[in-house]
Amino acid sequence: MGLSRRAFLASAVAAAASTGYLPTASASPLASPVGDVVGKMTVGYQGWFACVGDGAPINTWWHWSQNAGQAPSPSNNNIKAWPDMREFSRGYQTSYSNLNNGNAATLFSSYDQQTVDTHFAWMHQYGCDTAALQRFNPNSPEGPTRDAMAGKVRSAAESHGVKFYIMYDVTGWSAMQSEIKADWTNKMRAHTASSAYARQNGKPVVCIWGFGFTDGNHPWDAGTCLDVINWFKGEGCYVIGGVPREWRVGGAGSRPGFLDTYHAFNMLSPWMVGAIKNAGESDNIYNTVNVGDQADCNSHGIDYQPCVLPGDVSERQRAHGDFMWRQFYNMVRVGAQGIYISMFDEFGEGNQIAKTAPDASWVPAGSGLWALDEDGTWCSSDYYLRLTADGGRMLKKQIGLTATRPTSPG
Repeated sequence: MGLSRRAFLASAVAAAASTGYLPTASASPLASPVGDVVGKMTVGYQGWFACVGDGAPINTWWHWSQNAGQAPSPSNNNIKAWPDMREFSRGYQTSYSNLNNGNAATLFSSYDQQTVDTHFAWMHQYGCDTAALQRFNPNSPEGPTRDAMAGKVRSAAESHGVKFYIMYDVTGWSAMQSEIKADWTNKMRAHTASSAYARQNGKPVVCIWGFGFTDGNHPWDAGTCLDVINWFKGEGCYVIGGVPREWRVGGAGSRPGFLDTYHAFNMLSPWMVGAIKNAGESDNIYNTVNVGDQADCNSHGIDYQPCVLPGDVSERQRAHGDFMWRQFYNMVRVGAQGIYISMFDEFGEGNQIAKTAPDASWVPAGSGLWALDEDGTWCSSDYYLRLTADGGRMLKKQIGLTATRPTSPG
């Protein structure tokens, strides 16, 4: 029998080292072929916004309000940016004042199929190839709503020519080791029958986010996590790991003794939210983390899918797209096999690329929320979708590698 892929990679690297030549991070001929995540732009999709009266089993202002039983308002707010509501057929009245332009301050519900269809139509239009549907502990009161959202995402993906996969976020999931397997077997695996379900190397894609983090919400040891990874691989899945940015170098964010567990994943996607907030910090991470990560992944036959974020609107990080574009430039020049956008619809962290209030006229009066023009440069509501489209073209070599942002904010 021939060498395994990993053994072949190891022998190739050893042979290269013996000649005094090691390939650069960008030279990765042994990476997986283009599929639904390799060579593609993936966006994280929360799908977790609900409103009282929308028909969702949870029947609260889920993720819109701190007190989800009450309508969102300036004193009961859980978001950092206001969505552009003009393309949704239905909105739900909040307790905010009207927008500064006089329009009613309404918000969407992810439970409405039209909302999900609109989001996936945007994904198709703006080159977002694949959506990673976030799935937290489904054995909580949120479970029935999350189950329904998986079906709504599947329908929208099939209708709009976008791929999707299940991305388990294991944060706070105490009985994760057994329950994640049961959830896949009894519920989520059925969605792999969809023509829109993402496949890589012929296998259905699953992501597990949260192994190896040091905080109390991710308490599992390396062996427990390895058992779960290997179980999914045994089920025939291509398994992505959403891991700490220090997964390889070690440090405060990553538990010690996890390197072999990280290397068991088919693809690694280190988390960058909170790690960088400007272009200079992106360059520093490129030099101190990304280059070494890519080389390590190449040598172990693992695909690399670094995280790119637009920046928190409320923290005024975006620099009218320059921050995000610098990350695209760095991740393409490092040789990444794919890119993961954090996130599509994360209005709670202000890191959304979905259409957002372009200026103060589209923000509720007295809300204190910033719009996309917070630094004085007017940006259209779809600007970060357009920027993502150009980043995808650069990843796919449809345009050349360039540090100069080709996308105009206006």
